[in-house]
Amino acid sequence: MKTILLFLFLACGSLAAQERAQINWLSWEELDSALVTKPKKTLVFFHADWCAYCKKIDRVVFTKPEVIQKLNTDYYAVRMDVETTDSIHFDGKTFTNTQALTRRNGVHDLALLLGTRPQKSFSLPVTLILNEDFTIEKRIFNYYTSALLLGFLAY
Repeated sequence: MKTILLFLFLACGSLAAQERAQINWLSWEELDSALVTKPKKTLVFFHADWCAYCKKIDRVVFTKPEVIQKLNTDYYAVRMDVETTDSIHFDGKTFTNTQALTRRNGVHDLALLLGTRPQKSFSLPVTLILNEDFTIEKRIFNYYTSALLLGFLAY
């Protein structure tokens, strides 16, 4: 009986630990410092409160233990609400949301700079995978599964 109780206790503890595991998201400023100290690949996830696919990626993909482990081990991860009106200081420059001055749901300048497709308007979701030297390795402009993301991260 004690063995069964011990097994159940350990199993529940293991599940609880997995539930608490999450991606170590950095701010742009934290990323800037981290890249100077230790260059590493970076994943940037652009989202907005109204984006259903962004919420699904958050709920389904970014909660998978294998995705969390891969990102926390081999990558820096940054998530950004594209409608933020905060000024962002990165790489010696200050970026703002100039669209917010003239329109509702304006997209931040940093998101526009990094996440716009050539000859198309900005649309979500957008995920970027960048090399250690912060050059873009891959741009993903649609929903993806955890298996697809792990495949993108494997390179």
